[in-house]
Amino acid sequence: MPRYIVERTFPKRARLIGAGAADTHLAIVDRNADEGVTWIHSYVSDDRKKTFCVYDAPSPEAIRKTAARNELPVDRITQVRLLDPYFYT
Repeated sequence: MPRYIVERTFPKRARLIGAGAADTHLAIVDRNADEGVTWIHSYVSDDRKKTFCVYDAPSPEAIRKTAARNELPVDRITQVRLLDPYFYT
């Protein structure tokens, strides 16, 4: 399955923690599964206005479709491969 980095910019601080966040995240995971999209993890900027999310998905289109269903912005989707510093040891 291809792996992607999804960059998102939020106009206000993203509500990532606090009351209801766990339920929101689980709902996102469930909706993603309908398209074969798996959210691996995300990195969040200090101001919480930008996220860099790691996904396994069949295609960028599947990611865009689930983002729309989850009401999440998508700035850029980049297909990536793992580069491990210990690969050659």
